Amino acid sequence: MSATSSVSSSYANPLSTSLNLPVKSVQATIALLEEGCTVPFIARYRKEATGSLDEVAIAAIRDEVARLTDLDKRRASIIESLKERDLLSADLEAQVKAATTKTELEDIYLPYRPKRKTRATAAIEKGLEPLALTIINYKTREPQKEAESFVNPEKGVATVEEALAGARDIIAEKVAEDSSLRGRMRKLWIKESRIESKLAKGKEQEGEKFKDYFDWSEPSAKAPSHRILAMFRGEAEKILKLSIRPEFERAVDILDEKYLKGEDKCTEQMEAAIEDAYKRLVAPSMETELRQILKERADEEAIKVFVNNLGELLMAPPLGQKAVLALDPGFRTGCKLVCLDRQGELLHHDVIYPLFDGKDGGGRARAVEKMLSYCKKYVVEAIAVGNGTASRETKDFVESIDFAGAGLNKPQVVLVNESGASIYSASKVARDEFPDHDVTVRGAVSIGRRLIDPLAELVKIEPKSIGVGQYQHDVDQGRLQTSLDDTVMSCVNSVGVELNTASKELLAYVSGLGNQLASNIVKFRQEEGPFASRAQLKKVPRLGPKAFEQCAGFLRIRGAKNPLDESAVHPERYKLVEKMASDLGVNLSELMRSEEARKKIQLDNYIGDGVGRPTLEDIFKELEKPGRDPREKLVPMEFAAGINSIGDLKEGMRVPGVITNVTNFGAFVDIGVHQDGLVHVSELADRFIKDPNEVVKVQQRVEVVVLKVEENRKRISLSMKR
Repeated sequence: MSATSSVSSSYANPLSTSLNLPVKSVQATIALLEEGCTVPFIARYRKEATGSLDEVAIAAIRDEVARLTDLDKRRASIIESLKERDLLSADLEAQVKAATTKTELEDIYLPYRPKRKTRATAAIEKGLEPLALTIINYKTREPQKEAESFVNPEKGVATVEEALAGARDIIAEKVAEDSSLRGRMRKLWIKESRIESKLAKGKEQEGEKFKDYFDWSEPSAKAPSHRILAMFRGEAEKILKLSIRPEFERAVDILDEKYLKGEDKCTEQMEAAIEDAYKRLVAPSMETELRQILKERADEEAIKVFVNNLGELLMAPPLGQKAVLALDPGFRTGCKLVCLDRQGELLHHDVIYPLFDGKDGGGRARAVEKMLSYCKKYVVEAIAVGNGTASRETKDFVESIDFAGAGLNKPQVVLVNESGASIYSASKVARDEFPDHDVTVRGAVSIGRRLIDPLAELVKIEPKSIGVGQYQHDVDQGRLQTSLDDTVMSCVNSVGVELNTASKELLAYVSGLGNQLASNIVKFRQEEGPFASRAQLKKVPRLGPKAFEQCAGFLRIRGAKNPLDESAVHPERYKLVEKMASDLGVNLSELMRSEEARKKIQLDNYIGDGVGRPTLEDIFKELEKPGRDPREKLVPMEFAAGINSIGDLKEGMRVPGVITNVTNFGAFVDIGVHQDGLVHVSELADRFIKDPNEVVKVQQRVEVVVLKVEENRKRISLSMKR
């Protein structure tokens, strides 16, 4: 075992305790991660080793190992620094090695950290440290008299008061760097601080969006994520002024308790030094720390909201492989129209003007004629209408067409969420896919493909641009990206990817691949033709045994000679399934087709050689429904008839809608009027709700009541209470 592995394995016990997981499961997971296994692979194909830990637990172990590794690197750096400066005593080394968090470690190191020149170091240079120690230890009753012997104009100490002031500076720094008190002080600040927000002078009009925080105060420990991020943003934009502190007396009492030892003239000097220590050194340092703690807490909540929303959106029900006509709606500019085949490939594009008669060759009649012609020519099975401007009017137009009169079956008509389509249409991915088409064609293609398979299309867009989060540009971008990548990877691998049709963007999220191998697969496919088997992946340049192990089970080959290549059964278990078929006297295809044959399988007979009950049960489910899609069946959203714009809404109306975004403070709902309404958390249910995710999720169908309409501000307040 390598040194790194040995160190990482030592984390198993503390992680088992902190994460409340079995030690053996943690040890096995750490070992698998160090071997280069991905989270989806471990969760799906190594259940026996981990005790069937899910992706959340495995990712938590991965992240904690990274944190502890980072902590140990800092610990080693501190010890090395102390050794170099001959400051490392046995007791200090023991303290450094016992620290369990970076904060605790930095508190211990603080008094020994190399400093730039401070008031205290300047006083020490003037020879005032013995006076400071005499006062702090109460070894004199007359500090002023004691200070007389330290007056030395040549050293810059001209008077007794200057000597005492220098001594107080030394005391203040010692108090501020007392690691035993910093922990207590930090707890007080975290538990009892209030965050107060005031309007900056002359910023009334400029700061209208921060109006709620012009004069705001609340306990920082209870402030929700969205309010913290809003106030921090207001401060960054110089609209708000923030203060985050506990009561002065409560904080100073903590310092007094340790350092004040009586009521004499030393106490006078100590009180002055302690107050200075708190105001000048402790409070600014603690506020900086608390701001970071609040920011990290708010980021964690905001990222959690974003991740939950993104997961629901990515797992939205697909229409499946059907020929689609997609419309990107518009009034005067017309509706961009594209026709896609069952694989989502562009066959034709055009512009129709069903809502504006002023264009040459345009108008409603001509639009109907074109629609019928294209539906017939390309055997259209569904029509996708983007949900932006003019979407309801465009959908009503499509619904009014007499398909039966033209001898056609009426295609399914679906409103499609087009959030982020404009980002895609201007991206390098879109330019590479459609170098000869403009952004309007690319945008319409994206709308159509989202209907066929939302996941396959949405992975082409930067997750932050999809618009299902809150304050996503304010949170820690590294943590956000890691969490979003985890979510996309989880969704992609849980659904599985068709190897012969997937884009390189989709393949890049498959376990063990990444951008380079995804590109190599696509290039190999273009040069050699479609993959006939999973085994053929081994011929892809640079796709070695480890990458094959990680990716193979998540890739599907429709119509493959070996039916297991269409399933989520991993190639490492093909021989096991073949033995099951052989024991029953049938071939693989018969085993997968025949429920009667599968019922005869005695799973316990195949336990062994690293295969346990969990893997066998997964295999059995796959034999029943090879390559099954975990996503629900698509049911098109139907909005209230006759309500197409915000002006059509009246207070008290009850209308259907679909959740588009969930935040800490409520949920946004599309009710078909081009402006989402907000259901505040207090209006989500008839009972108290702390977290909106308890009752709603993105893509959920709901019925809401219109509470208030502010047309000029484009605000709609809704309720889900019964």
